[in-house]
Amino acid sequence: MKTLLTAASAAALLAFQAPAYAEDLEFLLVNDSSADLVEFNVSPASSDSWEGNLMEGGYLAPGYEIGVLIADGATTCVYDIRGSFADGSEAEDFGLDLCDLGEYVFTD
Repeated sequence: MKTLLTAASAAALLAFQAPAYAEDLEFLLVNDSSADLVEFNVSPASSDSWEGNLMEGGYLAPGYEIGVLIADGATTCVYDIRGSFADGSEAEDFGLDLCDLGEYVFTD
């Protein structure tokens, strides 16, 4: 699998970090869809809104992967994920246990 990380993407992913009071969550984000992933949001399942776009200013091309670190200080493992793609499509997944996830794959 190829790995692509633009400087903007790296900055966006690192910007999500906060002082760690709970377990840091890490997983591999894989784009196996046919379009660029241009927006990626991860929010605690208990939240009523999406956190900021972790891809702001960057993208993850089809066939590429990137490591994601969530160090938000939350004491939960259960998060929701949303991805938006350059072709206008979106994908959402709810109630994921990121403590045990390992990787998340977007497909068509």
